[in-house]
Amino acid sequence: MGPRPAVRDDGRRSADRGDVHSLCHDAAMDAETRARRDACRTFVHADGPVRPAELLARIPPDVEADVYGDGGVVAELEEHVATLLGRPAAVFLPSGTMAQGAVLRVHAATRSSSTVLWHPLCHLEVHELHAHSRLHGLVGRPVGTPERLVTLEDLEAVAEPFAALLLELPQRDLGGRLPDWEDVLAQVAWARGRGAAAHLDGARLWEAASGYGMSPAEVCAPFDSVYVSFYKGVGALAGCCVAGDEALVAQVREWRTRLGGTLHGLWPAAATALAMLPERLAAMPRRLDHARAVAAALDGVPGVRVSPPVPQTPMMHLFLDTTTDAFEAASRRLAEDDGVWTWARAMATTDPGVVRVELAVGSATLMLEPARIAALVGALVDS
Repeated sequence: MGPRPAVRDDGRRSADRGDVHSLCHDAAMDAETRARRDACRTFVHADGPVRPAELLARIPPDVEADVYGDGGVVAELEEHVATLLGRPAAVFLPSGTMAQGAVLRVHAATRSSSTVLWHPLCHLEVHELHAHSRLHGLVGRPVGTPERLVTLEDLEAVAEPFAALLLELPQRDLGGRLPDWEDVLAQVAWARGRGAAAHLDGARLWEAASGYGMSPAEVCAPFDSVYVSFYKGVGALAGCCVAGDEALVAQVREWRTRLGGTLHGLWPAAATALAMLPERLAAMPRRLDHARAVAAALDGVPGVRVSPPVPQTPMMHLFLDTTTDAFEAASRRLAEDDGVWTWARAMATTDPGVVRVELAVGSATLMLEPARIAALVGALVDS
């Protein structure tokens, strides 16, 4: 292939954001592809495949079970997370879709508006079949444009009353980008000045904290509420927490029951989160350093561009000069010939000769030298 024009660092070339989760996390694989992956010995993205038995083995033998979300390791995790985030209280829920819809509904119930401001690529806008409106009567208003972070100027253009401002730190669909901390403070202050709440979508708060060089509590401090996930950067079983003041958390806890999230036993997910949080938080600075070293190694590899050029968190998006079919064929060759698993497929962009993948630095990525990763990614480019 001939040379191509540079892709903007903000990823503007990407058009079909599609199902980022399945494309980047290989969640939707047929049996043949899954068998090919499971036969590999080396993995580039995130933690690689984690066997169910390995994850369940992280549960201590003396774990105390909850009963419908009360007591046991669930209460222990909630107390731990509240302390970690510097909040009076926290509640455990089985999914982020349930958690964020519930907490935003609570914010709206105490205000005169049901509108929530968020980035156009907000998870609630793109990935949840508009559960916020169908279940909670909320009105999502995207602010700004998809290819860049929200600015204070974008927000100041909003005239209608609104109940809450949702900020995602980091912005996953922009390669893990973070706004300047001063911008975060200004946007939160603007929302508060309009009588609205400020909510943090902290699905990857642990990565954001490393990027800012701050503690999780320091990142959460400006916000009225925060949601954190335990299966993403932490790698635990599915589950999350919402943290805030006691009155807000008590209402979210009631909504957990109404939405069917108070299962008879939530303890397996809570136990893996409590067991894995300390080690994964401690590893985040190393993951960030490795991400930046990988990005530096990729600089100059023909047909490969990194967004952002210098990772701001332990993740990045890679734009490759190849087609989706050629990428899949190259990925398959690496798996079958070398026992290396990269990605099953890539995401199309507006340019049919450029694709995009997400590289999250996890325990598997840390085992590979940056130069080795650069060579493997280069092998996926259509030459």
